[in-house]
Amino acid sequence: MANPRAFRFGAQISSTPPNQPDWVTTARKVEELGYSTLFVPDHFDDQLAPLPAMTAAAMATSTLRVGSLVFDNDYKHPLVLAKECATLDVLSGGRLELGLGAGWMTTDYEQSGIPLDSPGVRIDRFEEGLAIVKGLLRNTPFSFAGEHYTIENHTGTPKPVQPHVPILIGGGGPRVLAIAGREADIASVNFNLKSGKVDADVLASGTADATHHRIEVIRKAAGDRFEDIELSITVFFAMITEDRVAIAEGMAPGFGLTAEQALGIPHFLIGTVDEICDDLVRRREEFGFSYVMFSGGSWEAMAPVVARLAGT
Repeated sequence: MANPRAFRFGAQISSTPPNQPDWVTTARKVEELGYSTLFVPDHFDDQLAPLPAMTAAAMATSTLRVGSLVFDNDYKHPLVLAKECATLDVLSGGRLELGLGAGWMTTDYEQSGIPLDSPGVRIDRFEEGLAIVKGLLRNTPFSFAGEHYTIENHTGTPKPVQPHVPILIGGGGPRVLAIAGREADIASVNFNLKSGKVDADVLASGTADATHHRIEVIRKAAGDRFEDIELSITVFFAMITEDRVAIAEGMAPGFGLTAEQALGIPHFLIGTVDEICDDLVRRREEFGFSYVMFSGGSWEAMAPVVARLAGT
């Protein structure tokens, strides 16, 4: 890339803190360590509900952005979600990043009784929901008539502080990635989660070759606007170690991969701080990933990496 974007980093936090002071302390530490954004996922297992958690984090900090990674379109009507998110943008002083997706985790649907429709139907509904959320965040009279939703001349209120709330779309399948190419400000590239669960096959779908293919899907759908999209990757396994090869050799057989292939998965970062920083710079050059989210509780361990690369 001739003119790569500067690095930004996000911390995705899904574990439930014991109490309010601990959540406040966590948010402030994420900010102090130089992270751009604190992200909260949207699932029904042992985690805080995203909107209240994002609001509390924003209230406890001054510059930290807050985001969803990502809201499942099926869990909330898009008009309700748009209003709540606009409210959060107002209360945070314009620090919201709004992540949206079509839903994938089978256990969420089983636990809630929400019907788990086919991927095609869920994505159809998500595409309509996305159009509604974007339309209402413009705070002008908006109407929509689709197969799944109807909005009658509604003015989205309140008006967000940001003139344009950044929309993040996350996914690993070709159709959602194409929607991200056409509609997103931030495209978050994931594994292929069509199975509805995380297993060895899912992890093996994140190889470098598969990631290149996903980027090309985004690029083709985006056309001339591709350079305006911030490309993001979530790192689900990150470890600082002096012997990255030994760690990779221990992991790789469980995914049906070689150690070299495992080290090449953009969702993994293993090595010394120098090696990890070199990998991130190389991946930005190779794939375009400048916005890196750390999941799985690794955000504190990755603080030296953030300190070295953020803003560069």
